[in-house]
Amino acid sequence: MESTDKQRNLDIRYLRMARIWAENSYCQRRKVGALVVKNKMIISDGYNGTPSGFENQCEDNNNVTKPYVLHAEANAITKLARSNNNSDNATLYVTAAPCIECSKLIIQAGIKRVVYGEKYRLEDGINLLKKANIEVIYLNPEENEY
Repeated sequence: MESTDKQRNLDIRYLRMARIWAENSYCQRRKVGALVVKNKMIISDGYNGTPSGFENQCEDNNNVTKPYVLHAEANAITKLARSNNNSDNATLYVTAAPCIECSKLIIQAGIKRVVYGEKYRLEDGINLLKKANIEVIYLNPEENEY
């Protein structure tokens, strides 16, 4: 029981850190942050935004998200590809539920746990993760101290 409480406290703490990291996003409509943690070490981070070299503006003049904006999970996972780290058996902390495209990346990256803080109207990403036997944990921000 004690180790479960310790893990939950760590999950809450890392999810809070992902929320803080989301503040780096230039997106106006929604700011999302992600951390990849392995052996209690943050090995990658990401937030939603445009690809490197593009203007830091996520929405067009009609406040519609530009099609090339990367999700926080994709940014964190692709950052790992440029490092000496790998995400085998890691945990991804993300402030919003992963979409189906990001869920595919999560599966391929070898991530084994996903902890997220906001539900999304579509659950295909969450369902895909569960189908791949990835542990998925929703931590409601209303019920947890951030």
